[in-house]
Order: sequence, then C-alpha cells, then structure tokens
Amino acid sequence: MDIQLDTAPCGYVTISDTGIIRSVNQAFLQMLQCGRDELIGRHIESAMSVTNKLFFHTYFYPYIRLYGHVSEMCFSLRTNANEEVPVLLNGVRQEREGETVIDCVVLLMRKRMEYEKDMLQTKTRLEELYQATNEANKRLERLHEEYEQKQQELMRVNHQLETLASTDPLTGLRNRRFFQERLLASLASYRESGEPFSLLIFDIDHFKRINDTYGHPVGDLILTDLARLLQSLSRETDIVARFGGEEFVAILPQADLEEAVRMAERYCSAAAAAAWGEYRITISIGAATVTAEDTGETIVHRADLALYASKNGGRNRVTHASHMPLSK
Repeated sequence: MDIQLDTAPCGYVTISDTGIIRSVNQAFLQMLQCGRDELIGRHIESAMSVTNKLFFHTYFYPYIRLYGHVSEMCFSLRTNANEEVPVLLNGVRQEREGETVIDCVVLLMRKRMEYEKDMLQTKTRLEELYQATNEANKRLERLHEEYEQKQQELMRVNHQLETLASTDPLTGLRNRRFFQERLLASLASYRESGEPFSLLIFDIDHFKRINDTYGHPVGDLILTDLARLLQSLSRETDIVARFGGEEFVAILPQADLEEAVRMAERYCSAAAAAAWGEYRITISIGAATVTAEDTGETIVHRADLALYASKNGGRNRVTHASHMPLSK
C-alpha cells in the first residue's frame, strides 16, 4: 500500500471475495484501535457485532456480487474495547492479480451524529426558554401542540393509507388497484374523444429459476431494478404499475398499434442490454391497442394472450394482440 493511501484521512480496507482482510491503512486501524497484525488475515465480520454481521452478510455480499459496488451503506464496526464505531461504507468488487477482491472506503459518522445531537439539544433549550417566557400562554400552547400533533398524525395516517392503496411497497410503482382504476378512466376517455391508448403486459423470463437459484432477496432486487428501468423509459403521461409477482403493466396514452409496438420493443431491448451484475435478464411483452368493443377485462385479456404468445415464441420478444391469428 503506497504512503498516500496509507495516510489518507479516511479508512481503507481490502478484503477477499470471502471477507478475509488483505490490507488496511492507518486511518482504519485508528478507527478500530488495533494494530495491523491484529486485522490482516482475519474475517472482516470479526470487527462487527452480531447484529451488524447479519446485516453485512444479508445485504452487503448479495448487493456487491449483483452490482459490483456498494454506495453509502451505514452500519457499525467494533473496536478491541467493544465500542461501537458508526461508519459509512463505499465498496467496489474487482479483479486484481488473478483474485477477486473488494476495496472499501470507510468514513466515520461520529461527527455528524454529534452535530445532529447538538442541534437537537439546542432546539430543546430554545423550546424551554420560549415556554419560560410565555408562562401565561402555557395552556394555550399545549392545546395548540396537541392539535398540531393530532393533525400531523392524521395527515400521516391518511398519507400511509393513500400510499398503501395505490403503491407497490417493493418496487415503488403504482399497484394493481391503481392500474385498474386508470384503465377504466382511459376507456371512458377513449369513448368520449376517440383518442387511442395501448396496454402492455411485461413478464420476466424464467424468474422462478432466479428465485430458486439465488434466493428471494436477489429476486426482489431484480424486480426493483426492472421497475426503475421501466419507469425511466416511460413518458410522463404513461402509467407503469406492478401487476403481481414478476408481471408489470403499462398504459400508454395516445399510442396506436405502431407506437405501442415501438415502445414495447424499446423496453424489451433495454432490459436485455441492462447491467444486471452476474445475471442475464430478459422480458417478454404482450401488447393490445384499445378497440370500440373493449372493456377493462377484454383489453387485459388480449394483452395477456399476446404475452403468452411471446413466451411460447421463445421469450425476449414483443407480440401485439392484433398480429395474432383469430381463434376459431
């Protein structure tokens, strides 16, 4: 380790892919109040409490193996004297000299916590002084505070209810209920104005195999990242939602058949080309454009049949319901 890195004003530690400490700098040794010989060759989790070991093992390893890096992960290290050291961790996984290693930069958070504590204490003292200089209005202030607290609690509960009613908690996208409401609204608008819209249904190819092979935490990460990708490719007027399991849906206002296929192909190509770490993810898409005979159920059914055609046709492709042969 060169002198500049060894004397850098932040902790630096290199661990093997299995967590064995390969090298550390002086700042990291000072954080843990120990010598270099006490750390080199030991497992990084030996400097953690049981709770932080579980956190590190459950989130750090799967995340860095999936994406190759970790940014601003907060947890605590433990000194030789069993003192907690709150830190902020950034890490990158890379190959060096024929070995997979993880280089980590560790920043102390103690000063930040002290500043927050000082600010809280200052706020408390100001509130006490204010109360002392307004003794005559104590009762009014208490009633006002109770009112504000209850109002804030009511607003918080209403916001939670609204969020639960319309948002998928895992991906942050709109949920199935919200999608169905907007689908009916889109149908009503189409009947009034004649302006077309299209519906897409997305499904992750072989998603069960991913869950069975790598576990549900990795599956959840993939669902979350795919949701972020779909949202980033969507227009401001589009409605992207999680339909259930590994299925997503999108309502595309003002999109006719050609536009729906073009946008669906864009989603499909982007998913196949995205960086998913050590995994390869593709999606199949079924599309349907509204017709005068459609109801909420029929347009979803037509898009769903198109999705199955994409699956049966080899996956990683787009099928529009209008391009399928009519059932006899």
